[in-house]
Amino acid sequence: MRKLAASGLIAAALLASAPAWAVNPDEVLPDPAMEARARALSTELRCLVCQNQSIDDSDAPLARDLRVIVREKIKAGESDGAIKSYLVDRYGEFVLLKPSFSARTALLWAGPFAVLLGGVAVVWINGRRRRDEVATLSAEEEAAIRSLLDETPAESASPVTSPRTGSRS
Repeated sequence: MRKLAASGLIAAALLASAPAWAVNPDEVLPDPAMEARARALSTELRCLVCQNQSIDDSDAPLARDLRVIVREKIKAGESDGAIKSYLVDRYGEFVLLKPSFSARTALLWAGPFAVLLGGVAVVWINGRRRRDEVATLSAEEEAAIRSLLDETPAESASPVTSPRTGSRS
């Protein structure tokens, strides 16, 4: 029973640490504070190969190179802002998982809201247009209906009975 519990505990620990497998042991900094800073910074940077993963989660060779660069810059005493600035200068704004708001990224940030407002406007305009449209018959259509009604003699028409009451209408 103890072996089963220990095996379950080990399996749970391995599954919980799965995202940490991307960082190789030779990349880890000896100072825990610096390593925590490097991991936090790595979660904010995009893997340019995987495109939707941080460099901390990716095992692509380029992600490894970026993790090494981040750790070297931290060892050199550079600030997080300086490291991000260096990587943005080298790879562009795309390297940031959360790009900053600027004139260059305004469309990226405002685009979804503009599309949403445009959709709401289209639905609202179509709703008003349909409400304003009243189905009216042209003079020709009214004449055609009158002629059809006049052709049917009232005497030959069979009486209609109501299914509920059985009375004639």
